[in-house]
Amino acid sequence: MKYDCLIVDDEEMLSKNTHKYFNMCGLKTEWAASYDACLDFFKEHQADLILLDINLGDASGFDLCKHLRETMNIPILFISARTSDDDILLALGIGGDDYIQKPYSLAVLLAKAKTILKRYQAPEPEPNTFMSGKLKIDFAAENVWLDGRKVELTLMETKLLLYLAKHNDRIVTKDELFTNVWEDSITGDNTLNVHIRHLREKIEADTNKPKFIKTIWGVGYLFSGDRQCG
Repeated sequence: MKYDCLIVDDEEMLSKNTHKYFNMCGLKTEWAASYDACLDFFKEHQADLILLDINLGDASGFDLCKHLRETMNIPILFISARTSDDDILLALGIGGDDYIQKPYSLAVLLAKAKTILKRYQAPEPEPNTFMSGKLKIDFAAENVWLDGRKVELTLMETKLLLYLAKHNDRIVTKDELFTNVWEDSITGDNTLNVHIRHLREKIEADTNKPKFIKTIWGVGYLFSGDRQCG
C-alpha cells in the first residue's frame, strides 16, 4: 500500500494527533513508533515522505536516517525537540531535507509536508478522456461525442473545448484563453463569446442553463463535469 507520509516518533499523543490531522486534511498518513516498526512498515508499504524524530526510545533517528538512505531516496523531514545547531546540521548532513522543532504547529507542519511532496512527486499525467453523463471528450484524438454521436466542431471550437475540459472545475480567465487557445492576447471578448455560444449549442441540453460551460461574470468560464479518467 502506498502512503503520502509516514510519521516515525515514539511520542504517542503528538504522533496520533499529527496522524489524525494529516489524514483529515487529505494526506494519507501512517505512524510507526520505533526504529524497527519503521523498517517493518517498508517491508509491505511505501511512503513519499518520512517525518522522523531524533529520539526513538532506545534507538536514534539519525541512525535510522542513515539506514534508510542506503536503500531509498525519499524526502525525510526531521521533527525534534532538540534545538542545538549541531543536531540540525547533523540531521541535514546525513540526508534530512528539513528540520522542524517541537512543539510544532500542525498547520505549519502540514504546509511543509505538502510543499516537499509537491516538489518530489512526479506530476500526474494528463487525462486521455473526459466523460460526464452523455458527453465524452477524447483528448488524444481531439474528438467529442455526445450521446454516442460525434459532435462536429470547428478547429477553434475544438481547441477551446479541450482546454476548458483539461482544466475542469477551475475558473479559466478570458486572458488565459486568449493566450493559450488563440495564442493572441488581443483577441476580443466578442470573438470568445461567439465561440462559447456555438459550443453550448452543440453540447448543452439547455443553453440558458448550461451544465458544462458556465460563465463566471467578469472573470471567465468554469467547465464542470462529473469525472475525468485516464
